[in-house]
Amino acid sequence: MENREIKKICREIPLLRDYCVAQFVDKGWSAEKKFYVQTHKGGRFNLRISPLASFETRKREFEALEKVRELGITMSQPVDIGKCGNGKYVYVLLSWVEGESLDESIGKLNIEEQYAVGFEAGKILKKIHSISAPENLENWEERMGRKIQLRLEKYCESGVKIKNGHLAQNFIQDNLHLLKNRPQVFQHGDYHIGNLILTPGKKLGVIDFNRWDYGDPFEEFHKMEMFSREKSISFCRGQLDGYFPAGIPENFFLLISLYLASVLLYSPVWAQPYGEEEVAYMKKKAEEIMADSENFRSPVPLWLRETKTEINEVAGQTRFGRNSFSVKREK
Repeated sequence: MENREIKKICREIPLLRDYCVAQFVDKGWSAEKKFYVQTHKGGRFNLRISPLASFETRKREFEALEKVRELGITMSQPVDIGKCGNGKYVYVLLSWVEGESLDESIGKLNIEEQYAVGFEAGKILKKIHSISAPENLENWEERMGRKIQLRLEKYCESGVKIKNGHLAQNFIQDNLHLLKNRPQVFQHGDYHIGNLILTPGKKLGVIDFNRWDYGDPFEEFHKMEMFSREKSISFCRGQLDGYFPAGIPENFFLLISLYLASVLLYSPVWAQPYGEEEVAYMKKKAEEIMADSENFRSPVPLWLRETKTEINEVAGQTRFGRNSFSVKREK
């Protein structure tokens, strides 16, 4: 999208007609075009533009964000939606969350601060998951079962090979029964350190809800393992403690391993349109996760087992502290 076209679009949108800045935001894998827009009156917005064919999808997303807004969390709030570009596009206008992306700022924090931020992220995710799924939604076992099988088929057809990938396939087939009777809630869809903002007031803001869905709340944590883990293990430990104040349910790690197994096989296939560099990154990520789980022989990841003593000490020092890494056994 050319610069002059985005300027014309801004003039079509009532709240942006007096804009003074319109900058392209080149981050993430979304097909949407994203812009930071500032107005002369001091308004700051996140403008997202998609082909008109996605209007109904964007409308549902906008309505979902209106529900999340009621939770009172710091987030990119829905402001306006409509058509633009002489009817060629749909725009979604969101509030701009001031601050620095957490994946860039986490390294500036000490271990205690990283844990505390992760703890807050866990509490926020718990709030997001308080929104129930529609009662008429198809059960999770059938919905997710189809998605997993499709991922496996695409992996087998692609020619892409992951080291010890057959062990991930075996683990999936042996554990599909875990999907039975799982609850379904509102999901952010891409909840990890790269979609969190550390505000100037040291609060966490949540952005990029465009992959939202309804599903098993535990599934949301596979993005923590995929993307947050490489940035900060202390953050991940804090996220788990913030979400599970009474202890981690016994079946949590088995379910996360099931979701991860299907994702790590499919991710390099999904990345193919983005180039060999992204495919190589996803393959490397898959092999790291396989190593963490000792090729799915241990549901609790190696990084968590190796660092639990250090993180326990950090947890005890923070104002959020509790005895970390407890597992709540199911009755």
